[in-house]
Amino acid sequence: MTAKVAYESVEVGTELPAQSFPVTRATLVQYAGASGDFNPIHWNEKFAREVGLPDVIAHGMFTMAEAIRVVTDWAGDPGAVVEYGVRFTKPVVVPNDDEGALIEVSAKVAALLGDRRVRVDLTVMSEGKKVLGMSRAVVQLG
Repeated sequence: MTAKVAYESVEVGTELPAQSFPVTRATLVQYAGASGDFNPIHWNEKFAREVGLPDVIAHGMFTMAEAIRVVTDWAGDPGAVVEYGVRFTKPVVVPNDDEGALIEVSAKVAALLGDRRVRVDLTVMSEGKKVLGMSRAVVQLG
């Protein structure tokens, strides 16, 4: 499979459609079950506070996975992402209420790499704070 986006149709600065992803405590429980990551900082408010966190936080890998959805949705093929890396800068704090937290993601083409590949830089925010830094993906376009 290949990306549905043609290399010729993008240029440096091309913006991908931004998306927001809600995260609730129920989301964290579901992710813990799927990933096997039952670290209590992701579900036990008392424990999270005892280790110096403001509250329960989302799994870093969950945050990373939600963010790349902006790129895979744009490309039309998750397999088109050939590299992806981030730096975890701030946790996504998930309050124990009906709203939870919101991960807001925007992205743009930052470089044309040749061989029909582009580098996409992502901006990933929650509560007005950047939660992932140096968030970059290399995408093989059609």
